[in-house]
Amino acid sequence: MSEKVFNFGAGPAMLPVPVMERIREEFLDFQGMGVSIIEISHRAKQFEKVLLDAQERFRQLTNLPDNYKILFVHGGARMQFSALPLNLAGRSATKKCLYVETGNFAKLANKDAKPFGDIRVIANTADSNYDHIPEISPEMVEQDAAYLHITSNNTIYGSRYNSFPETGSVPLIADQTSEILSRVIDYSKFGCIYAGLQKNLGPSGTAIVVIREDLLGHAAAETPLLLNYEQCAKDNSLTNTANTFAIYVTGLVLEWLQEQGGVAAIEKVNEQKAKTLFDLIDGTDYFRGVIRPEFRGTMNVSFNLPSEELEAKFLKEAGEQGLYALKGHRSVGGIRASIYNAMPQAGVEALAAFMREFEKNNG
Repeated sequence: MSEKVFNFGAGPAMLPVPVMERIREEFLDFQGMGVSIIEISHRAKQFEKVLLDAQERFRQLTNLPDNYKILFVHGGARMQFSALPLNLAGRSATKKCLYVETGNFAKLANKDAKPFGDIRVIANTADSNYDHIPEISPEMVEQDAAYLHITSNNTIYGSRYNSFPETGSVPLIADQTSEILSRVIDYSKFGCIYAGLQKNLGPSGTAIVVIREDLLGHAAAETPLLLNYEQCAKDNSLTNTANTFAIYVTGLVLEWLQEQGGVAAIEKVNEQKAKTLFDLIDGTDYFRGVIRPEFRGTMNVSFNLPSEELEAKFLKEAGEQGLYALKGHRSVGGIRASIYNAMPQAGVEALAAFMREFEKNNG
């Protein structure tokens, strides 16, 4: 890959260059074994250490309380949309599960959950094109519900929960796929968080699920074995052959993040990257952000130009300058710069410089 290319793809997304280099170095000969990490057994002692190290690094980075299990589960985040109600709806006598819809993936989460519980959407921002996060008052959270599900960061539009709802005795569940480990979060406020690996952690196709121990053991009888969190915890994510390569890469990314100074340090970097772009957008009428400023996150910066023709020209010329994968999600169009943990400030500066020049030449 050319060093001049900056990958702004929303996922699968870029990985830190040192991690990619280490993967390349170790790929044919893992730890002197003479074989690749993708060739060894998931039950080999060498892979067991990889798995345990990844779990421990995650626990250290998040200050995760001891009463939470860290699971690696097949199917990415989308699979968890179904797995959650299968595992947790039984906590409620009526299988009542509460959802907040703040974007496309939040919408899919409650859609996929519907066959497995009494799914109730208590707040929905679709009418405003998902441009903000709704306020969730304690009165809205019915205490006989199994859980309340939110999507903490909206990948497509770029909105984020900058504070989390108070839910009383109802466990708060969060899909953190597009922001996991991008900012300091008190995990003790959640019953469960989960994330597809493909944005801030590693390859696609696998999810990390972090669940409080008291929430295990409520799975419906029809829950498939490989979606049963209790079984996964009992087997330490090895009920069957795990995606060993994805877990290996995740461990390397977590090690890299520790070397950067941890989550608090990367949060400051992320805030500066986002500020660079939002200051530019706010300083002109040419680029129009899609999220109300007070609800902006730092991972996904979505915006529009004055016309679709200009957006097409923007994307073409950006690509020619090594600014890769800036096209907005197919459901909304426009431009989207995903600036996850691995995106360096230099990439954001390159994009900002291109944006200024594009406006100068086409404004």
